[in-house]
Amino acid sequence: MSHPTLNYVPCPDAQGSHRMAYWAWGDPTAAHVLVCVHGLARQGRDFDVLASDFVARAPHPVRIICPDVVGRGQSDWLSDPQGYQIPTYAADMLTLLAHLQAQAPIQALDWLGTSMGGLIGLVMAGQAGLPLPVPVRRLVINDVGPVIEWSALQRIGAYLGQPVRFADEAQAAAGLWLISSSFGPHTPEQWLALTRPMLKPLPDGGLGLHYDPAIAVPFRSLTQAAAQAGEAALWQLYDHIQAQTLLLRGADSDLLSVETAAAMAQRGPRAQVVEWPGVGHAPTLVAQAQRDTLFGFYFGPEALVS
Repeated sequence: MSHPTLNYVPCPDAQGSHRMAYWAWGDPTAAHVLVCVHGLARQGRDFDVLASDFVARAPHPVRIICPDVVGRGQSDWLSDPQGYQIPTYAADMLTLLAHLQAQAPIQALDWLGTSMGGLIGLVMAGQAGLPLPVPVRRLVINDVGPVIEWSALQRIGAYLGQPVRFADEAQAAAGLWLISSSFGPHTPEQWLALTRPMLKPLPDGGLGLHYDPAIAVPFRSLTQAAAQAGEAALWQLYDHIQAQTLLLRGADSDLLSVETAAAMAQRGPRAQVVEWPGVGHAPTLVAQAQRDTLFGFYFGPEALVS
């Protein structure tokens, strides 16, 4: 597998600015850009297998950009935890896209968002008047929608931001699997590869998680009533999406219901829905069948057989 380059872009905020890290794959001058954005407590290296595969197989040059959303991975931590919300993340993505456009003009812009990354994608593709280099052409939303099941938020809130210390990578992989088994079947090698970028050495020994525990602060302040009130705004974004849209759902997902997925197929961009059996929230897009589905969506079905 090839390796990405680590880059940074300064992003303005209320305290001045912060640096957002992003991992770049492929041709840095390619006019076709695919932005891949991870879930709430993850980071951009989640897409290593997919990005390496797509760069190798693509029928034309492509740039694949995998940011570490602020507070995660190699990105800065915010001084104000209340900044850890979708509006900040979307603003950072606009800054990133302007940065990429300045490096080499973008002619085709595609988006892949897992969970939180999918919600950011709703803003990028559904909010009118954003200063995008070009409109989002093809959008993949991975196991999330305008209606997020409250029980899933409670499950995630039970572990998000809790202090952990692991003796080594093997213990970390086992510990993270306890809260991530819904990702679906993975070989030990695949799971270890997904685990390594999640870890950082602790000053007094052992390994901790890469993200700022304060990302849990605004998450924990969310009430069920507030979440339900936000659904109308998310549906409004979804209904304004013009991009060709593919919705992925883990068949056992506790976050994206069958009913919400069905509604997303009937309104707005009328997403094509693909379900993965034996997977919950959220598919990691490591499995070959999952990657092939996305490759055909972004590059055309003929590219799969060429």
